[in-house]
This record gives sequence, structure tokens and C-alpha cells, in this order.
Amino acid sequence: MPPVYRWLKKLQFCLFPPTCLLCGASGEDGRDLCAGCHADLPRNEHACQRCGMPLASAAVLNCGECQLHPPPYDRTFAPLLYQPPVDYLIKGLKFGGRLAIARLLGEWLGAALQQREIELPEGIIPVPLHPSRLRERGFNQSLELARPVARCLGVPLLLSNVRRIRHTQPQAQLDATARRSNVQGAFSVTRPVQARHVAILDDVITTGSTVTEIGKVLKAAGVEEIEVWAVARTAQ
Repeated sequence: MPPVYRWLKKLQFCLFPPTCLLCGASGEDGRDLCAGCHADLPRNEHACQRCGMPLASAAVLNCGECQLHPPPYDRTFAPLLYQPPVDYLIKGLKFGGRLAIARLLGEWLGAALQQREIELPEGIIPVPLHPSRLRERGFNQSLELARPVARCLGVPLLLSNVRRIRHTQPQAQLDATARRSNVQGAFSVTRPVQARHVAILDDVITTGSTVTEIGKVLKAAGVEEIEVWAVARTAQ
């Protein structure tokens, strides 16, 4: 971390001591999450290496669906389950505009990624919002999560390479089949990706339809290796 960021963090902690966003107790390790709430976060301990789907045992590397129909990305890292209180935090960010949650979850995700013994990508692509949705919400939650991850890992953000070119319905309102058709053709590579290895970053993975569509256009554009990073994964 550059010296200016360390200085600003010290000043921030002096003026606004970290306070747990879940219970209000004192935060731990400089984050807005206490030791007790941190210990209670639901971990995605045994997951499909390809799509992040929770599995019953670590002996199985990939779920049956990925074995039969591999997605257009190579692996997924989603360290938490989309269960209470993680769903509360993500909804508070996405629909409540609580950007402090993005800093907390982004720093947590960045620290978790640092512990992996895997080569880092050359760039991070936050899942883009359509301009109309961005104007409506006022921010892109995936980008807000990606900022602290990028700072933590020292990996640049690639913000102008992939665009959402078609306005779609909110995925949360749709079932799995409708989610897939909803995002078909919704993304385009609008600028050459000068990277062999990239990571797509989203807040939560449900069916994987969104990252699948982005993975398709990136592979077609010549990207060789694609990871998917998310704070949480559902069990669906």
C-alpha cells in the first residue's frame, strides 16, 4: 500500500474508529466488523473449483454441471455463502446505497484472495451496469467492491473494455431459465483487452448467467484465462 494510503487510513481510524456494521461493537483489524461477527460469517468451504457452487465434500473438485457443461471461465473464488448476515450486507449495499459495506466486503475479499497460491490476473473487470441502471442507482456495486480489492492486490481495474449494451430486467426477479435468456447478448467487448488473464468481479453469484455471458465475449476477444471473483455464492 502506498504511504499516502497508509497515512489516510490512520487519519480515518482516528476520526472514525471502525465499528461493526452488523452489531455496532468495535471493529477488528481496522475493519467495520467485530471478531464475533467475523467468526460467524458463513464460509463456502467446499466449492466447485470451476463455478463456486457449494459442495458436500472437498473430495469433489467440480460439480456435475461443470463436468458436463464447462462454463467459459476457468475457476471461481467466492469465499462466503449468500446467507445471513452476508445477504443482509449485500442487499444493504446494492439497494440501500451503504457504500461503507463495499469497503468492508472489498477489503475482506482482497485479503482472502491474497492467501491463495495462484498467479494474480493482469486486470479486474467489475460487472458493468447499463447506463440507465447506473443513473437510477447512482453507483455500480461491483465497481465499489472492486476498488479495495484492486488496491489490496495491486491489480489494475479494466473499466472500459466490457460494456453492458442491452438494458435487462433485474436478475433477482427471475428464475434460472429466465436469468440466462435475460442476459444473452447483453455484453460486448468495446475495447481490446490487452491481457491474457483477467478476473470478472461481482457481488454475488446465483446461477452464474451474468459472468457466463461476460466470459463468452472475453474468450471470443482472445482472453486466455478467466477467473470469477465474488463475495458470495448461493447454494442454487
